[in-house]
Amino acid sequence: MTEHVISAQDLTKIYGDLTAVNHINLTVQKGALFGLLGPNGSGKSTMIKMLTGQIRPNTGRATVLGIDVQQNPIGVRERVGIIPEQETPPSFLTATEYLQFVGAIRKIPDISERATWWFDFLDFKDKKDVLCKDLSRGTRQKLMFAQAFIHAPALALIDEPLINFDPIMQHVVKDYLTNYVKAGNTIFLSTHILEVAEEICSDFAILHKGNVLHSGKVTELTAENCHLDDFFLDLVQRSRNV
Repeated sequence: MTEHVISAQDLTKIYGDLTAVNHINLTVQKGALFGLLGPNGSGKSTMIKMLTGQIRPNTGRATVLGIDVQQNPIGVRERVGIIPEQETPPSFLTATEYLQFVGAIRKIPDISERATWWFDFLDFKDKKDVLCKDLSRGTRQKLMFAQAFIHAPALALIDEPLINFDPIMQHVVKDYLTNYVKAGNTIFLSTHILEVAEEICSDFAILHKGNVLHSGKVTELTAENCHLDDFFLDLVQRSRNV
C-alpha cells in the first residue's frame, strides 16, 4: 500500500474576493521529491502555509505525516522542516544563536555539532557570529535552509529554496535535496524555476490561479520527449485562454 505523507482534500483559501487556493486535492508519496509549480501568485505559498498549519483553510482538510493539520498544527510543525517564502531569522540574534534557539525549541541535544556541520557544509562559518539583520539575503537563505534540516525531518516543505543562491550553492543544495530523498525522506517544494524542477523532482503538480491544472511524474513527460517548461507554458496559456 502506498504511503502518503501529505494528503489534501478540497483545500480552499479565500481572501476577500480572491480565491487563492480553489478546492485542491493532492497527495504526496513517501520518498518523493515533489514540485509544486506555478507562476507568481498562483497559490503555492498559500498551500505550504495551509499544509504546515500557519493558516487555516476555508474548506477542506489535510494530513501531514498522518497528523490532521487543523487539529494539531503544532504537531505538524514539530515534525517537519519548513523554509518559508521570505527568509526571516530574528534580526537580534547571531546566526549561531538562531540555530541554538532552534535546537532548544526542537530539543536537539547535539545542536552545537550539527550547527558547525551546517556552517561548514553551506560555507558560511565566517558569518556564524554576525547578527541576522546584517547577513546578506543569500546567507540568510543558507541559515533558513540549515534550520529546516538541522533536526533531520522525514519531510521538509520548502518555498523557493534556490531563489537567493548563486550557481555554486544551487548545485550544492540540489545535490543535498536529491540525496536526502534517496535516504528515504520526502521533500515538498514550491518553485517557478522549471529547469530546477525538471532536474531534481520525481513528481509535480502545476498550479495556476489556485487551481491544479495537472499532476504526475516527471518521467511521464521525458518518456514523451517533452520538456517540463514547454508543457507548463502550454498548459498555463491554455488555462488563461479559457
